[in-house]
Amino acid sequence: MTEEARTALVRARPSTDVPSANRLPLVAYVLALGTFLMLTTEFVVAGILPEIAGDLRITLASAGSLITVFAVGMVVGAPSMALLTTRLSRRTTLLLALAVFVLGHVFVALASDLTLLMVARFVTALATGAFWAVAAVVAAREAGPALGSRAISVVGAGGSLATVLGVPLGALVAQAVGWRGTFWALAVAAAVASMFIARLVPRDVPAQRAESLRTELADLRSARLWLVLAACVTTTGGVLAAYSFIAPVLTDQAGVSPTLVPLVLTVFGVGSFAGTLVGGRLGDAHPRLVTVMTPAVTTVILLGIALLSGSAPALIALVALLGLFGLSANGVLIHLAVSHAGRAATMGSALSVAAFNVGTAIGTGLGGAALASPLGLDGPAAVGTAVVALTLVPTAALAIGSRRRQGPANPYPPRTENPSCAL
Repeated sequence: MTEEARTALVRARPSTDVPSANRLPLVAYVLALGTFLMLTTEFVVAGILPEIAGDLRITLASAGSLITVFAVGMVVGAPSMALLTTRLSRRTTLLLALAVFVLGHVFVALASDLTLLMVARFVTALATGAFWAVAAVVAAREAGPALGSRAISVVGAGGSLATVLGVPLGALVAQAVGWRGTFWALAVAAAVASMFIARLVPRDVPAQRAESLRTELADLRSARLWLVLAACVTTTGGVLAAYSFIAPVLTDQAGVSPTLVPLVLTVFGVGSFAGTLVGGRLGDAHPRLVTVMTPAVTTVILLGIALLSGSAPALIALVALLGLFGLSANGVLIHLAVSHAGRAATMGSALSVAAFNVGTAIGTGLGGAALASPLGLDGPAAVGTAVVALTLVPTAALAIGSRRRQGPANPYPPRTENPSCAL
């Protein structure tokens, strides 16, 4: 058979990854595997701090800087890497990001100097930011406009699952073979994920979708985009202001046994995973409702945590509800950021990732400062209540504005045919 005949035969085969009216393409779940690994590596250090500090002979505070430097790298990396890779195909960007991720983890597993470890973590975070930004755009494009929020929420749920499954597994691996084994395992898993992504993410030609950089950046002046980004900062900042300090509130205020704290945090993680998926489903049909009601309900929940922290049953129930509602609109917000960014869809996604991390840094900082206030352990939840309530300002403005105009045009180009899907 000639090469031309083979090509024609392959083109004639039906696609195995085309979404139906209510089914997401397989590639969305593969990208969720990638975000699962990305969020696992960001937070797994918290579960193995003693092992790292003991092996490197440094303080716990110094070992904790490996978490901080990763967060900073995510803030810087998401928009900057999206900008630097704008002329690369999205498939190539995803694979390069995973390659850097693998090399960074190999370097961490072999290094013994804290400064070198921090450099490797920072570079890995840059790649993580690039992956997150592009993964959201690819998932939404492949799912189509009718399932865009749901697809992005599935990708985000991979990150939520990291707190439930990835971090505990990383800690178990560290206990069994040492903390370096955790990073070796993440490197191997990322290498496997890259093979699936190479197989399933369609090839796209940059020249067919590339606009001038000036034209793309002009779309970032959209007021609606910046309202969405403001909501990303406040909703995440408020939730994490309270959640970051929930362990001492459980033990010292509510009298919960320290041995039960991990179980309560797991309940929060499971709720966050479920809430992200449900929020994405609802967000495709009712984006305005989800982005307004979620912070409204979360504000009430956080206020309840601040007022009822002395009751163990009430506090545990409220923490579970915080997991279910607190971050459930994030996938919808990313979808709106991508939509309102127009031709700069990848930059819109990248800026939303950066906004979430800015919110994390601000929220945890304000929550920590509130501990020294007269409110004491109730301070972080009180701060979180005020910050999340601010989310209603941009989301209400978006809801009112959207009623006066038609929804944004679909920013995703038609699905790129990928006959070969070859590695």
